[in-house]
Amino acid sequence: MQFTLTDIEHAPLEELLCESERVRTATFGNKIDLCAIVNIKSGHCAMNCRFCAQSVHYSTQTKIYPLRSAKELGEATRMLWQQGIFRVGWVASGCGPTKDELAAIIESAEQVLSDSPLGSLCCASLGQLDSDSLARLKKAGFRRYHHNLETSEQFYPQICTTQHWRDRFATVERAKELGWKVCSGGLFGLGETWNDRFQLALTLQTLQVDSIPLNFYNATSGTPFADREPLNFEEALRIVVLFRLMLPNSAIRICGGRPKIFAEHSHMLFRAGADALMTGNYLTTAGISPEQDQKMIHENGLQTVNS
Repeated sequence: MQFTLTDIEHAPLEELLCESERVRTATFGNKIDLCAIVNIKSGHCAMNCRFCAQSVHYSTQTKIYPLRSAKELGEATRMLWQQGIFRVGWVASGCGPTKDELAAIIESAEQVLSDSPLGSLCCASLGQLDSDSLARLKKAGFRRYHHNLETSEQFYPQICTTQHWRDRFATVERAKELGWKVCSGGLFGLGETWNDRFQLALTLQTLQVDSIPLNFYNATSGTPFADREPLNFEEALRIVVLFRLMLPNSAIRICGGRPKIFAEHSHMLFRAGADALMTGNYLTTAGISPEQDQKMIHENGLQTVNS
């Protein structure tokens, strides 16, 4: 069944959910992929993204700390493995690591990932990188690179002026060219239009991105977007449907904002086409525990990928 963008926005929700659930099931069966992140460096980012609690331009309550040690990263990563979460992302604030930071991250990865469980996948989320840096990270044991495009190229200047959307796009392109699995998606509820959402999905379709994280803005005190109202539940579900129907073979991963927007109705995300969730805490806000998510998945007749 074919749906237009107007249909996604206005058609009866039940019709959309039936189709998106059918598409998810056809590609992914009853399996739901869980991932979690480790914040390896927090705050003091020089970029002025108007939604971000980690920007140095705004006064927020976000914790600030430098790059964590290999021992700390190993403990945090192994704890997630023990909880049955085998997709783990190492995330650092900033536009990109310094030369010394990159070397330290690579050294930590070589120590920690050498004994990773069978079937695990560690993702690096380190900002804008050149091809040499990406190649070194891949050699160190990372298997997926994460770098969100956030929104359409046209709307991006409304949310950030210290970096360019095209530079973000180029990083994703370089990672794909080097054979990385790529995780790239967006953030919704910033004032973007439905056409902006469509254009982002079209770009990710062209890039053939493997995993698409969908984040929903959760207002943070101290940022320019602190007063923005969260998206309503139905509109958020329709966004998930849009990305599932436009990218039937990519993982649609629901990440930031899930506790705020979907709350106890997270199970509806599977009907909307999501086949993956970020579990545990987010970078600066609390999330849902792996135990709760695993229970919710099984109660809905589904299984986690590694179960």
